[in-house]
Amino acid sequence: MSRRILVTSALPNANGPIHLGHVLEQIQTDIWVRFQRMRGHQAIYVCADDTHGTATMIKAEQEGVTAEALVESMRQLHVADSQGFLINHDNYYSTHSPENQLYAELIYTRLQEAGLIFNEQVEQLYDPEKGLFLADRFVVGGCPRCKTPDQYGDNCEACGATYNANELIEPKSIFSGATPELRGSDHYFFDLARYTEFLKTWTRGDAVQTEIANKLSEWLDDGLRAWDISRDAPYFGFTIPGTTDKYFYVWMDAPIGYMASFQNLCDRRDDLNFDDFWAPDSSAEVHHFIGKDIVNFHALFWPAVLDGANFRTPTKVHAHGFLTVDGTKMSKSRGTFILAKTYLEHLNPEYLRYYYAAKLNGSVDDLDLNLEDFAARVNSDLVGKVVNIASRTAGFLVKQFDGVLAEHVHDPELMNQFHAQVEPIAALFEQGDTAKAMREITSLADAANQYIAKHEPWNMAKDPEQRDAVQLVCSQGINMFRCLAVFLKPVLPSTAEKAEAFLNTPPLTWSDAEAPLLGHTINKFKPMLQRIETSQIEKMIEASKVPDTQPAEAPAAKAAAATGDSDVIGIDDFMKIQLKVARIIDAQPVEGADKLLQLTLDVGDHQRQVFSGIKAAYQAEDLVNRLTVVVANLAPRKMRFGVSEGMVLAAGPGGSDIFLLSPDSGAEPGMDVK
Repeated sequence: MSRRILVTSALPNANGPIHLGHVLEQIQTDIWVRFQRMRGHQAIYVCADDTHGTATMIKAEQEGVTAEALVESMRQLHVADSQGFLINHDNYYSTHSPENQLYAELIYTRLQEAGLIFNEQVEQLYDPEKGLFLADRFVVGGCPRCKTPDQYGDNCEACGATYNANELIEPKSIFSGATPELRGSDHYFFDLARYTEFLKTWTRGDAVQTEIANKLSEWLDDGLRAWDISRDAPYFGFTIPGTTDKYFYVWMDAPIGYMASFQNLCDRRDDLNFDDFWAPDSSAEVHHFIGKDIVNFHALFWPAVLDGANFRTPTKVHAHGFLTVDGTKMSKSRGTFILAKTYLEHLNPEYLRYYYAAKLNGSVDDLDLNLEDFAARVNSDLVGKVVNIASRTAGFLVKQFDGVLAEHVHDPELMNQFHAQVEPIAALFEQGDTAKAMREITSLADAANQYIAKHEPWNMAKDPEQRDAVQLVCSQGINMFRCLAVFLKPVLPSTAEKAEAFLNTPPLTWSDAEAPLLGHTINKFKPMLQRIETSQIEKMIEASKVPDTQPAEAPAAKAAAATGDSDVIGIDDFMKIQLKVARIIDAQPVEGADKLLQLTLDVGDHQRQVFSGIKAAYQAEDLVNRLTVVVANLAPRKMRFGVSEGMVLAAGPGGSDIFLLSPDSGAEPGMDVK
């Protein structure tokens, strides 16, 4: 049954160009949308720039342009970058639009009529030199708990404390450096607390991932508070109906931008109707892809506002984790704060699309772009395995058989292994677990290459008596490649187009992987992807480097300064560590190493290799079937003996006194360790 699906990703801010973190989310969304379209569903993908707020107003002022001119020029840059990464938006719009103003005012009016809006005087900090009220992030000062300086006005990066901006020690405005004054002002509030029970039920349905529901329950159990939806003039945004100097807070009208972008598209397409997707009784689906840092807005405020205004709530909010590069936060001084535009000047966008797909597992785990692993995986999986299947077999078919494929399958059992993966791999795409999907696809590619290596068509071609066998083997190779091209098309759309031209077929659909091409004529093979050269990455890093004139301290460094300990890490750094139970399924001594054992670990949904210095405590054969704890998100490390894909943890003082978990401890491979 065909589905009607409206899909969005979070709105990039109009204050600057997009970087590889923004690209992560758009690629994740685009892969999911392309997959749905291949399945025959109507999937509409809209997005927009998030334009409103004080920061936009100030930046426009600094650049000597109007806010409207600033946001439109940035929107055009964002569109170009997205298109460069083959992101197929149906519409990329702006929250500063007549459609957004229309729906913001309509929603506000409906909430007001439902008794969900009230006003109340609040006291907030005011910059007397700049003449504006300051949001928490526009005030810095010393943390009231640990005294660490230069913390923002809502929470401390060093100790994790939360507080009000007026509690900061020696607060200063980031705009003028002036000491803010406390002033009163009437604000408008949405009575979110009335939606507590509604949201407890909604978040425990299928609308959010389990780990997100658990996080949201902390807010829900603590008791929701009314949500301030207004800001004072001067402010770049929409005035609240019935006022002249009160504006919608940016987080009030930003998600409404999804509706506005879709309405703008509906106005230009006869086959789309706004109410079909947004009415309370709509049978269509609405899916939001976002980062985990804004889940409270999308999974608490947004569904409550929609329900209160008599619109449907989202079908699902898909949250993902943060992006790091080479294991740490992106850094301008190290050249790892990479803008989308800079990447595109040096590398093929499909390389990054594949690497992100190989890392995204449908959870909120953080994702690391390890540049060494990135090059190795693309070169190995795509160039060395997938494309290699076609390049090894197509030439014999074109040269000896005019490109005509055999009339029947040479090895039906192997071919059926590919056809049998159509629905299992589809289920992984649907769940957002493209990491496992990519593992299944590369496993099939391995099987195809082993089949070709076993039959050696290049040697068979020398024997006239094996002419028919050459056609059979090479035809099966092409059909296995075709299945892989189908499975990879949502990830590699440009390569898929080249594959379709080579295969001489219409655009591939998902069902095309269910049966082989027989007696069909293909075209001459042309190279589809090139290997990544180390020099390309080095040039990209160099182009991204920005010297720090006054380097800002990272949160962990600030914490170290506060405690006097240079080895201290912050709680945020510690929380990034992913510990999982693993079963040792093989252990071998490492030739030339006194302390190392080479361990093969079952981590639940995959296997990995780790080198561990526990040889003094265990004989290799005694470790098989034992359980251990592995640091699952440690970047792979190239060692003299091979690549170690993680770190095994053990207890004890060291040497021969090292202890792992016993096989009967009750733990299972892949289980998270908290």
